Amino acid sequence: MAAPRRDTRGIVDPSGLLTRVRFRRHEPAEPLRRYVEWYWLIDWDLPEPYASHIVPHPSVNLTFQWDGVDEEDAPPYGEVTGVALGLYTRKLTGRGRVCGAKFRPGGFRPYTPETPASHWTGQALSAQEVFPQATPDIARSVASPADDQDRVAALDAFLLALPHTPDPQSDLAMDLVQRIRTDRAVRRVGDFARTAGLSVRALQRLFASYVGVSPKWVILRYRIHEALEHAGTHHDTDWATLAADLGYADQAHLVRDFTATVGVPPTAYAAETRAGR
Repeated sequence: MAAPRRDTRGIVDPSGLLTRVRFRRHEPAEPLRRYVEWYWLIDWDLPEPYASHIVPHPSVNLTFQWDGVDEEDAPPYGEVTGVALGLYTRKLTGRGRVCGAKFRPGGFRPYTPETPASHWTGQALSAQEVFPQATPDIARSVASPADDQDRVAALDAFLLALPHTPDPQSDLAMDLVQRIRTDRAVRRVGDFARTAGLSVRALQRLFASYVGVSPKWVILRYRIHEALEHAGTHHDTDWATLAADLGYADQAHLVRDFTATVGVPPTAYAAETRAGR
C-alpha cells in the first residue's frame, strides 16, 4: 500500500486551516495498511474560534479526541464517523486534539461484518457503541500522549486487537474506489461496471454494502476534490477545460456541483483563497 499522501484534497481553504492547527499524517502498522489508509493527527490552541470545512472522502473514520480548555474539563472520547454526504463543518475552540484513523473506502466493513457500510453513512456515533473495546481508558491512551509516536502506537495497539473478518468483496470495493480516484477516464457508472465485470446493479449493491455511498457519488466526489485542489493552487484556471478534463458535459455542470458541495462557486472560492494567502 502507498504511503500517506501529502496533498490537501478535501480541505476547504487548507492554508487557513494549517495556519491554525498542527496537522500530520502517519502510517499505521503494516498489518493494518490493507484497511487503514492513514492516521491523521490535529492539535490546536486558538485565541478565537475557527470553523474548519471539509469535503469528506468516501471513508469511515475512527477518532479519539478531546476539546476544551484542558482534558480535565473535556475528557477524551472516541467516535466513529460514517461518510458525510455534504460539507463537514467543525468549530474549533480553545485547545483540543484529534487522533484519527481514516479507513480505506470499503476497508471498514471487515471490522463490522454484520453491518453494511451504508448504516454508518451520515452518522457520528460513540466509538464504544460500535466497538465495546473503545473504553474511556482507550480514548485516554490514544488522545492524551504529547508525542506523536505514542499516539500512533496506541492506535496500532487498539486496532490490531480488534477482531476482523477478511472479505474478498471488501478487497474488491477498495480496489474499485482506488481506480475511480486515480483514473480520470472513469466517468460513467455503466462503463465502469462493464470494465469491472459487474452489472450496474451488482456494482451499486457492492458500494452500498462496503463503501456506504453509490459509485456515482464517489465519481462526483473525487471530481469535486480535484476541482477544489485546482481552484486553491492555480491562479488562472480555465474552468471550461477543467470541466472537460474531469468528465463534465460542460462548465455549468461543474459549477453547479462545486457550488452545491462547497457552498460557493469555484471562481469565488479561488478568489477567496488567493485573498487569504
